[in-house]
Amino acid sequence: MTIEQLKALLLENSKNLTDEFKRLFHGRGGLYEGWKHLTVDSIDEILSVALYMQDESESELVEMLKEFAANSRHKTVVIQRRYIKGSPSEVIVGELGENLFAIENGMKFKLNLLSNQNSLYFPDMKNGRAFVRENSKNRRVLNLFSYTCAFSVAAKLGGALSVSNIDMSKSALSTGKANHHLNGIEPRGISFLPYNILKSFSRIKQNGPYDLIIIDPPTSQRGSFEAVKDYEKIIKKLPEIASDECIVLASLNSTELDSNFIINIMTEFAPEFKFVKRLENLKEFASTDEERSLKNLVFEKEN
Repeated sequence: MTIEQLKALLLENSKNLTDEFKRLFHGRGGLYEGWKHLTVDSIDEILSVALYMQDESESELVEMLKEFAANSRHKTVVIQRRYIKGSPSEVIVGELGENLFAIENGMKFKLNLLSNQNSLYFPDMKNGRAFVRENSKNRRVLNLFSYTCAFSVAAKLGGALSVSNIDMSKSALSTGKANHHLNGIEPRGISFLPYNILKSFSRIKQNGPYDLIIIDPPTSQRGSFEAVKDYEKIIKKLPEIASDECIVLASLNSTELDSNFIINIMTEFAPEFKFVKRLENLKEFASTDEERSLKNLVFEKEN
C-alpha cells in the first residue's frame, strides 16, 4: 500500500467522525503489508500517531498526515516514536491542551499523550467495558489489574453495588480516582487498593464474595506477573472469592498465547466455571490472526 492509498483509507475511515475515540488505521494487525509499524487514532480534534519502526518513508508519511489533518476535524497532530528509547512523543501540528480525555460510549477517560509509553487508555478493550457495563447491575465487582480503573467506571455506570479495584501502581489508581470524578461517579462503594494481587488474596477475599470478576493482566510485567506461570494462580483462587452466580471476564493480549490457554487453565483448576463465549474485537483492530490479538473470554459459574 502506497502513502496515497493510506491517505485514501484514512479519509474513508474518518467519515462521520465525532468527539468519540476512533482508530483510523491499525497497521499492527498485519492486514496492510509494509505498515505493521503504524497506528493512527482520532481523539476528538487530535490526530494521534504511533510509529513502532523507522523506515525511509517516514518524512513523506509525516507530511501526508499533516495534509490529512489540515483537511479534517483535527487541529493537533501528535507523533509517538515507539522505536526510540523512552518512546518520545512530539506535537507536530497545533498544541495540546491540559486535562485531555478520550470519550468512549459517553464515558470519559484521562489521557497523557506525552507519556513515555502508554496513554493511560487502552481503546481495544471497548467491547470488554461495554460487556461489564451491561452485566454489572446490582453486582459486587472485583477488578483485578485495574490500572486506571476504566472497567470500574463502566461497572458503576452499569449499576454495580460495589467495585474493588486492585493494582500495584498507586499512580494508576490515582488516575482511576480521577476517571471516576471525571464521570461524575460518587466514591461510595468503590475501593482503590494498591495490592500485589498474587500475595494479597486473603485481603481481597475480605470484600467478597464477588458476582463479577475481571482479570485483565499484562502478558508480562517483570517482577510482578508472567501470564505463562502466574495466570493459573489467580484461576485457582476463583472458587474462594466468587459468589454462586459469578461471571468472570478473563482477558489476555498476547501474541503467543491463544484462547485455549485460559480455557484449559479454567477447566483444570476451576471447572465449575464454564466457558460461555469470546467477545468480538472491534473491527478497527482487526488482525490477520485473531488468536494473536486481544482475547476477552466470558465464563459463568455453574452450581
